[in-house]
Amino acid sequence: MDHRIHQLPQQVALNPVKKSVGPSSTVPFKDFLTLEQKELKISKHANQRLNERNIQINEKQWQLIGEKVSEAKKKGITDSLVVMDQAALLVSAKNHTVVTAMNREEATNRIFSNINGTIIINK
Repeated sequence: MDHRIHQLPQQVALNPVKKSVGPSSTVPFKDFLTLEQKELKISKHANQRLNERNIQINEKQWQLIGEKVSEAKKKGITDSLVVMDQAALLVSAKNHTVVTAMNREEATNRIFSNINGTIIINK
């Protein structure tokens, strides 16, 4: 086997990527910011806890949680506790994923570690 380094001829053609920025852009800036939001994911563990504990969260509440988690992420929060009237959720803002869930009574008198932000939702 020949272990010497051989230089290959460079025949790489790069096509420049054109980005649409500025006034010619078809997406308004306000809408561009909301495109960054991801749909909130629910881990298998969190889904089991929601079912076991019969925690019901409607679509409007999930949407609000997702929006607040996106806001938290923009502020540098990676892991947050979301406290609601009926439940407490541990959410990875970094991954936009609900990690676990418990009903509000279970969350009372508990110590939550490894979080760097809290979101309180009163609706």
